[in-house]
Amino acid sequence: MTAPLDLIVLGAGPAGAAAALKARALGLSVALIDEAPEPGGQVYRAPSAGLVGAPAEADRVKGDELRARLKASGASLHLNQRVWSLTAGFSVIAIGPDGPLTLEAPNLIVAPGAVERPIPVSGWTLPGVIGLAGATVLLKSHGVLPGRRVVVAGSGPLLLLVASKIVAAGGEVAAVVDAAPRASWFGRLGAMAARPDLMAKGGRWLLQLLKARVPLHSGAAIRAIHGRDGVASVEIGPVDAHWRPTPGPARAIEADAVCLGFGLLPSTEITRLLGARHRYEPELGGWLPEVGASLETSVPGLFVAGDGGGVRGADAAPLSGELAAIGVARRLGHSGDLEQQAIAVTARWRRSARFGAAMSALAMPPPGAVAMIGAQTTVCRCEGLTRATLDTAIAAGAWTLADLKAATRCGMGPCGGRVCGEAAAMLIEAATGLSREAIGQPSARPPLRPVPLAAIAGDFAYDDLPIPAPAPL
Repeated sequence: MTAPLDLIVLGAGPAGAAAALKARALGLSVALIDEAPEPGGQVYRAPSAGLVGAPAEADRVKGDELRARLKASGASLHLNQRVWSLTAGFSVIAIGPDGPLTLEAPNLIVAPGAVERPIPVSGWTLPGVIGLAGATVLLKSHGVLPGRRVVVAGSGPLLLLVASKIVAAGGEVAAVVDAAPRASWFGRLGAMAARPDLMAKGGRWLLQLLKARVPLHSGAAIRAIHGRDGVASVEIGPVDAHWRPTPGPARAIEADAVCLGFGLLPSTEITRLLGARHRYEPELGGWLPEVGASLETSVPGLFVAGDGGGVRGADAAPLSGELAAIGVARRLGHSGDLEQQAIAVTARWRRSARFGAAMSALAMPPPGAVAMIGAQTTVCRCEGLTRATLDTAIAAGAWTLADLKAATRCGMGPCGGRVCGEAAAMLIEAATGLSREAIGQPSARPPLRPVPLAAIAGDFAYDDLPIPAPAPL
């Protein structure tokens, strides 16, 4: 019989890993669970087997150090586990290589990270179009370029990161297209000054692109991606201060791949499923759970760390994990200088969070960005729904995401609304003038991720069911 756990940490990225390490240092029994085969998350993603001998960049070195510390920490690691359901109290239910797994503990730290925010544009469903985060997976984990000639487009600092990695890997970046004007970056310099080291890192990315003579277009966006069986060219044009396309001249760029993204959204499906209160805060990515000073939500024992509690960046994430772990220890009545530790960690976290929040705000599309979505552009990829179809349903009275789902099935596919939910909300907001709070969030219910029915049912067979004999006539 296994010993009871004090804490389950869901997510082994920078925030979750730091939470598990801090909790173990405080004497708590901890289980850490993640869908990836190795800890590290998106930032410190472990390389695939074929890249083990490749030259190690700084993030990979930090990731290897983090993985070694976790394995030596005494935390129970459950990797390659797809979490598909949770219940209050807390039970975490997952499917892994060895079948179903259920973990139970009175405290849960959720560190799910963030998801990409797409704005659908004409041609975005063509092969060769991937998200910015997807591009980093290809580059970091597999050493694969997104394409031979790539356009990197959208908004926010991920544009520079992805473009610089493509150049460093020997690829060609045809253009970087940022919808935000340069003035937006200058307006954030005060917040950026909180972390001059991170400013310097961004400066190095920019210098690398300038040396490679990569064209940089600010205040511009993709109008259409053209091609038959894949990307052949990209049409870009200027946008105004609200990111609405303007009548200025369009430009065609030959390319065979597009990396597209408009910042990140906090991943909140778990906190929504468990009934935590949420609020809408665009500067931190959108909807996020309400938390107290120790990052505990409105559900007792449920804590949130990292970008799942507001997009504040990779440097703030580990500090939030430590703060949540201290909160769990205090909730369990552990003694020591926990109050002093919390004060010290909070001060460092706020300093890093200020920089990360400024970067998140740069990527946040204004309401006018909905004009990028053409009438015949597919918005819900799972169900094949265009903007015109959704606009018709909205005009008929589907004024919340729940209403739109009921009317059109938008958000009912395998992605569960993670890809189309924000774009659908933008359409409702533009048509009705309702606030994002009134429009609501996508519903969260199990299974949180697609799982094979056979994996849940196990060796179940209908022939094993005891079926009573029919009643006599």
